[in-house]
Amino acid sequence: MTGLFVTGTDTDCGKTEVALGLMAAWQAEGRTVLGMKPVASGCHSTPGGLRNGDAERLLAQGSRAVDYRFVNPYAFAPPIAPHVAAEQAAVEIDLEIIDAAFAELAAAAERVVVEGVGGWRVPLGAGRFLGDLPRRLDLPVVLVVGIRLGCINQALLTAEAIAADGIRLVGWVANRIDPEMAAAEENIATLDALIPAPCLGVVPRLASPVRCAGHLELGAIAWH
Repeated sequence: MTGLFVTGTDTDCGKTEVALGLMAAWQAEGRTVLGMKPVASGCHSTPGGLRNGDAERLLAQGSRAVDYRFVNPYAFAPPIAPHVAAEQAAVEIDLEIIDAAFAELAAAAERVVVEGVGGWRVPLGAGRFLGDLPRRLDLPVVLVVGIRLGCINQALLTAEAIAADGIRLVGWVANRIDPEMAAAEENIATLDALIPAPCLGVVPRLASPVRCAGHLELGAIAWH
C-alpha cells in the first residue's frame, strides 16, 4: 500500500482540494483510494455526532463506503487550534487511535490520502505535533503552498521543518488562492527553484470547489 500525507503552509491554503485531486487522479488510473482527516476542528453536529465538512468530502470521494469514524477519528466543534479544542472537550488526541483508524482504511484500499490540519507545527497535545503523524503512518508528504504574499517564507520554512523531522517531501503544489497577487508566476518560479522536491502542479483559482486532479502530475513523485 502507498499513500500520501498532505500538509500545507497554513490554514485555508487548499489542502482539501489538493487531497481530493490526488484521490481523483489515482482513481482515474483505476486504483481504489480512500481519504482521511485524522483531526479536525470547526465541526458541525449531526445525528451521528460531530462531523467536519472537509472530512465528509474526503469520505464522499472514496472508492468505497467506510465508517466516518475511521476517516475522522477526532472531530471538535470550535473552529480553533485542535489541541485547544481537545483541551476544552477534555479529550486527549491519542495517536494510537489514529494509527488504528488508518490501518482500517489501508486494509480497504490501494491508496490512502491523509490530510493534515493547519500547518506542519500545529500541536496535537503535550509533546505531539501534526508532523508526528506521517512518521507514524510511514507516509511521504506533499506540501500545498497557498500562493499569496508571504508564501515564499512560509513554504521554505515548512520544507525545512519537514526535512529536519526526517520526513520525505516528495512534491509540492502551488495553489493560486489570491488571483490578484502581483508577480505570482515569479513567486512560483522561485519556490520551484528552492523547494527540494518537484512541483506536482499549479492549481488556478477555481470559481467553485471542484476537484483539481487535472492540474496534478503524480508521475513526478519519486516514491523511493
